[in-house]
Amino acid sequence: MAPEPESTSNHNPGTRSQGEQGTVEPQPQQSQSQSQSQSQSQSREAPASPPLPARHTALTPGPRASRFQTTLDAALSHTLAKISWDNFAACYPHVAAHAPATLRAVQSQMVDRLRSLCKKEFDSVQQSRNVVAKLNELESLVSEAERRRREAGDGVEPPVPPHTLPPDEVLDAHLAPHLAQQQSQLNAKLQTTQAHNAKLFEDIHRQRAEIESLVSLLEKVLEDVDNTNNMMHGVADDVARETRTIEIEMADV
Repeated sequence: MAPEPESTSNHNPGTRSQGEQGTVEPQPQQSQSQSQSQSQSQSREAPASPPLPARHTALTPGPRASRFQTTLDAALSHTLAKISWDNFAACYPHVAAHAPATLRAVQSQMVDRLRSLCKKEFDSVQQSRNVVAKLNELESLVSEAERRRREAGDGVEPPVPPHTLPPDEVLDAHLAPHLAQQQSQLNAKLQTTQAHNAKLFEDIHRQRAEIESLVSLLEKVLEDVDNTNNMMHGVADDVARETRTIEIEMADV
């Protein structure tokens, strides 16, 4: 008589791991005052030239993302199908002959555990690589290309395929947005510098006019001093003589 099959308690951790993986812990909500302060700070710090908004990508798996997930599931099922009862029993013939129920339980637990670990690893890779969003973006790009092709019609010349463009044009196309942004920044700096230089030029002209007025005033003062000296030159000797005479008379007194 075959012994009773062992308890499949080892299978439950795998099941709990899947449940724990699917459970999302609620995030704490911020207070209303913090949200208001953040909105006010964002409104005050609004950039002068905001960048272009990112392309909206749906988080729900599209046709390509769904097909990719189906392919992964099919490949995993095909791989785990190799761990069948016949192959597993061939590896342990003695246990299969004397305790088949126990061996079947071990084989089932191993398959379930491997399936859980592989799915968990696949989900981690897809989340880290953002596979669903990128496949959805590819889906939107393909649909947009088809729409443009339908709108263009048959009479319009088809666009040049990007892979046939020369390297210089591809490089210019990639550098054009960056160069345009740098050009706008340089134009803003140039306008600021020109305004500053214009103000300095006005200040220099004003200071030159003030200097010229001061120089003309000084020249007039010097001219008055020269005229006064010329006028005093003819009577300087007589004044000196009279001064000496007055001094002698006062000394005698």
